[in-house]
Amino acid sequence: MSALTTAPWLLGAAATGASLWLALNAAIRHGLRAPRVPNACDPAQRGQPFARVRIPTVRGKALAGWLLPAAAERAAPALIVLHGWGANSAMMLPLAAPFRRAGYALLFIDARCHGASDGDSFASLPRFAEDLESAFDWLRVRPGVDPRRIALLGHSVGAAAALLLAARRNEVAAVVSIAAFAHPENAMRRYLAARRIPFRPVGWYVLRYVQKTIGQRFAQIAPQHTMARIACPVLLVHGAEDATVPLEDARLIHAARRDERSKLLVVAGSHDDYRELEQRADEVIDFVNGALERG
Repeated sequence: MSALTTAPWLLGAAATGASLWLALNAAIRHGLRAPRVPNACDPAQRGQPFARVRIPTVRGKALAGWLLPAAAERAAPALIVLHGWGANSAMMLPLAAPFRRAGYALLFIDARCHGASDGDSFASLPRFAEDLESAFDWLRVRPGVDPRRIALLGHSVGAAAALLLAARRNEVAAVVSIAAFAHPENAMRRYLAARRIPFRPVGWYVLRYVQKTIGQRFAQIAPQHTMARIACPVLLVHGAEDATVPLEDARLIHAARRDERSKLLVVAGSHDDYRELEQRADEVIDFVNGALERG
């Protein structure tokens, strides 16, 4: 068979192979996409005053947010609250009442592709951090907010994003991390194993594809590594019965920076059901208060 007669066959085979890879990549992105769950309630339904806000973020997108003012008229400390993967602001609302009683202004945001915020090509830990940074810069210039006393509180991926942003921005006054995973690769391996997806060759390729798509190596954004670069106080809260992200992950993050400005609080509950957290909100608030006073 001459080169001229084999060339069309080789081109056809290459095109077919490329189509298969494209289909595989599309299937990975579809399978890992964040489910969009509408907010089931708003702060007013929990007796809290608020204003709906739209916050510009990267790529020309906008975030939906709820701004809850502090009761006092003077410049108040503030807390930005970010949900986890496939969640939304409404799921974080139990934290509103205790922090407002403590004198805080609160900003709840939906990350891109979540809640009422704009969609985008995909959601990821780095994009959660981008959205959190956009909200942080937006809040710093709001009337009634002390820009030197803004803390971050996140759950799961939102917690990992809060730690990542605090590692980049020394202006962050404190972080409360709830149920953060120690390393994205290990979290994804657990996710794939739970769905009986073999690591070799499928899982290995999924991890490589995700890192290429998000534009970051997992090691660069892993909380167990970013923790060591954070200057502000950090409170790690983790459920003792968390089967999605084991308690050992919190211990690994905490071990990255064991000092008086870092604390691990273990509470009863699973990854999404923290039975004790509302009852122990005073401990969380005391930690944030102390961090902001020292800052």
